[in-house]
Amino acid sequence: MKPDLVTLALSKGRIFEETLPLLKAAGIEVLEDPEKSRKLILPTNRADVQVVLVRASDVPTYVQYGGADLGVCGKDTLIEHQAEWGGAGGGLYQPLDLNIAKCRMSVAVRADFDYASAVRQGSRLTVATKYTAIAREFFSAKGVHVDLIKLYGSMELAPLTGLADAIVDLVSTGNTLKANHLVEVERIMDISSRLVVNQAALKLKRATIKPIIEAFATAAQPA
Repeated sequence: MKPDLVTLALSKGRIFEETLPLLKAAGIEVLEDPEKSRKLILPTNRADVQVVLVRASDVPTYVQYGGADLGVCGKDTLIEHQAEWGGAGGGLYQPLDLNIAKCRMSVAVRADFDYASAVRQGSRLTVATKYTAIAREFFSAKGVHVDLIKLYGSMELAPLTGLADAIVDLVSTGNTLKANHLVEVERIMDISSRLVVNQAALKLKRATIKPIIEAFATAAQPA
């Protein structure tokens, strides 16, 4: 990687689309559509800035190890990443909540499941989730013992097939839950995307990175 080149890690989809206006505010435009291009490294209108496309869960890892200088990822991803590092940030600087890709982390169950009785103090619950650290901490604080089953997709199937009593997952509109006869019973936390920066890169490439952070901060302010 060129020493003067700044690399931004993004994931395809909603985060990518909602980061574009922030990049534009910083004078940066991505020159190719990730949905049409097969490239994983996308050029921008600036020779000193490029975008790399990675899985959402990999963004903190790329930034932490210097595969990217900065990145955008959800609060959920950061919490899980930090849990893997024993609560440490892993060398990540988190200067900004970008207020994009907003949703919530919630508990959902089958519509006919008596959740209130199931979470009585000292009870035991089987929970399917991709977000094991968040789920473990949430139920521990309630005094509920949980057996966690880690899944990576189609979370809604777990209660329907009897694999789990409940799921912990991201919810946006709630339409997918309704379509599968599940109900949202508790909101764990609100989620939005954060800017993360490699601390070493911030020192070495400060002249390029600091103006990007400042432009993002101005553009991301809630209306």
